[in-house]
Amino acid sequence: MKTFQGIIVDVIGRRQFKGELTVENGKVLRMEEKEHANEQYILPGLVDAHVHIESSMTVPSVFARMAVARGTVAVVSDPHEIANVMGVEGIDYMIDDARKAPLKVWFGVPSCVPATPFESAGAVLDPEAVDRLLARDDLHYLSEMMNFPGVMGGFPDVLAKIESAKKYGKLVDGHAPGLMGANLEKYVGAGISTDHECFTYEEAVEKIKLGMKVLIREGSSARNFEALYKLIDEYPESVMLCTDDSHPDTLIYEGHIDKLVRRGQEKGLDIYNLLRAAVLNPVEHYGLNVGLLREGDSADFIIVDNLEAFNVLSTWIDGECVYKDGKVLFQAAESPAKNVFNRNKITAEDVKLAVQPEDENKVNRKIRVIVAEDGELVTGQELALPKVENGNLVSDPDRDILKMVVLSRYGDDPAQVGFIKNIGLKKGAIASSIAHDSHNIIAVGATDGDIVAAVNRLVENKGGIVVGSEEKLLDLPLEVAGLMSTRDGEEVAAKYQLLNAEAQKLGTSLKSPFMTLAFMSLLVIPELKLGDKGLFDVTKFEFFDLFVKE
Repeated sequence: MKTFQGIIVDVIGRRQFKGELTVENGKVLRMEEKEHANEQYILPGLVDAHVHIESSMTVPSVFARMAVARGTVAVVSDPHEIANVMGVEGIDYMIDDARKAPLKVWFGVPSCVPATPFESAGAVLDPEAVDRLLARDDLHYLSEMMNFPGVMGGFPDVLAKIESAKKYGKLVDGHAPGLMGANLEKYVGAGISTDHECFTYEEAVEKIKLGMKVLIREGSSARNFEALYKLIDEYPESVMLCTDDSHPDTLIYEGHIDKLVRRGQEKGLDIYNLLRAAVLNPVEHYGLNVGLLREGDSADFIIVDNLEAFNVLSTWIDGECVYKDGKVLFQAAESPAKNVFNRNKITAEDVKLAVQPEDENKVNRKIRVIVAEDGELVTGQELALPKVENGNLVSDPDRDILKMVVLSRYGDDPAQVGFIKNIGLKKGAIASSIAHDSHNIIAVGATDGDIVAAVNRLVENKGGIVVGSEEKLLDLPLEVAGLMSTRDGEEVAAKYQLLNAEAQKLGTSLKSPFMTLAFMSLLVIPELKLGDKGLFDVTKFEFFDLFVKE
């Protein structure tokens, strides 16, 4: 039996009282008011309502150490990234590794593997496979339905997956950036309950009024809190908090859901509405096995110094202390390295974009250029005349129009070449095997030689991230699916920061260049993207030629 004294925060009852919390056998035995309790605050542990653990670049048992240090006791996790690389084997890997740590992880069944039929992936989860996974007790919902055109168009495979979720009484998460009006009504009407892709207030309100729960996302790249935070006070029953994709340095140095609680208070939001979004709503919506500081509940709670600073002093899960006074009190278990990576090295000829003599008029024709936006998954496009040297289209750092290459990691298919603006490199290249959603190889560079060198280092490592020039490359190998490391989170975060700093030296002004790069091949987020099969217009769901027709 353990007892704790402090100011107990009752999120459900919207009150605080000095009291004593008694815990026995991992449960809350009783809570009693005490006049002379100390001044620390005891409240339910925080919940991330939607996260891809793979984006932490660490396996679940390592991610857990970073999360509990920030007061997180549970996460709702979509193993979509590893499933695109390794299928059911990857999902099972995540579940097995998560069980090695006390953090409560509520895994879903990826709904879109592959995300589209327009790219190479390592696995396919068809409706029959999804049905078998949804029948399992260790998978709890159908993860984000990214194929919103398929829902609106009534595609049989898409609707079959949604019907399987309904058959097993499991929720369906959404993913519909910018969707509004009649199309949104059809999407929600199919039975989809949430969306974490809102980037305008008006879009979020429309979704809430149609009955959806809106998840306010603040990750390493996509950050929507500033645009959406007012919803927390205006629609407190309909909002949750999530990170979606958060890199290790963000988790360690900036925080997790705890940072949003602090930011919300700085905005003047009601503390109980904030905590409702950070705790109560995800627990109730997903039916999580997480306690809410009620007698008989699992003893999942945190102790903070005060509600404004919100410094986490200790974290408790099922009555056991997992973090206290700056120290995580469990170790990450040893995890095996598993991967699928079947690419050979390339040469400069593979990324050459030649203008044939009979096509000399192309020199005077404009090309489509992807326009990246810092902190956003969506892209724009603009038209520009290409720079040509020796009959080859090349990067033009002076105009910030850089060559981008995407190539399959699952075989030696030809590289696809496009151009991108706002990466900002003046020299060198960045490359990664984290490239949503199929996680092929993606690279951007100031010269063809730099791009080839970075890609070949990735091939040597069988995945990870790379930055530098032909003469000097820095890398972070990611031995699990080319997405995650089994090393300690602080070690991974420090190396990742080093690579980010090197990218900054090479000229990029992006806050998170590798995260931004990772979404430039995501063929379900508008507007223009480059996949391993070509340049793709997401708004029209079709491939486009690089050159604009005259």
